[in-house]
Amino acid sequence: MNEPFPELPSNQLHWRVADRVATLTLCRPERKNALTFESYRELVAIFQALGTRNDIKAVIVTGQGNDFCSGGDVHEIIGPLVEMQRRKSTQGLLNFTRMTGDVVKAMRNCPQPIIAAIDGVCAGAGAILAMASDVRIGTPRSKVAFLFVRVGLSGADMGACAILPRIIGLGRASELLYTGRFMEADEAERCGFYNRVIAADKLMEEASALAGKLAEGPTFAHATTKKCLDLECSMGLQQAIDNEAAAQAACMQTEDFARAYQAFMTKHKPAFEGN
Repeated sequence: MNEPFPELPSNQLHWRVADRVATLTLCRPERKNALTFESYRELVAIFQALGTRNDIKAVIVTGQGNDFCSGGDVHEIIGPLVEMQRRKSTQGLLNFTRMTGDVVKAMRNCPQPIIAAIDGVCAGAGAILAMASDVRIGTPRSKVAFLFVRVGLSGADMGACAILPRIIGLGRASELLYTGRFMEADEAERCGFYNRVIAADKLMEEASALAGKLAEGPTFAHATTKKCLDLECSMGLQQAIDNEAAAQAACMQTEDFARAYQAFMTKHKPAFEGN
């Protein structure tokens, strides 16, 4: 049984589901879709809830208007954090950083593949949301920066030091995290941060087409692939091979595996049902 999604009282996020694909839109275009304490909490709740939704097979994350996300709102987040620092509220600061980290944990733990559709500014925590997704599609005018150093913080934020080097390599990740500079779209595609770059007016069409294709695939197998990609970054080769042997044997116990064989034998496209 599918659990209902949590209510989104802040109106900073919009959620819709169509054809087994969920689209999550950040809705503060006047602030370049900057995040607030409320939107961080709502992101955690949404991605945690996805684990109970077997009717949703893929997720798209995007921003309203001409930008993806400019990061944490300077006035609504950075200002209050500086006030916590002045009051020496160590626990308050730690509570915030743990909450932001929980967003990435929830994104990586939810079983569905996540596609980030990125236009315009993708910076700070916005770049983290893109990084934590499984696939990233950009536009020629999009630009990415991990800005934490520019506000006197380290690049070690929300898992960036663990995940970003796996996507673009240690040297380039180090440079971006140390400098906070922006990557233009061609560089982001060249180094592998973007899977592809699409004209802005075709961005959602491309993201929806890919999400639809993933939604047609074997649900359990996709979730297994995502889990193995995360787990095996800390494994040696021998352990990874053993882990994948167990994972693939589990996939072979699904009805979708048998359906694929029957479809092959009858020269039809398999219709996966998620079991």
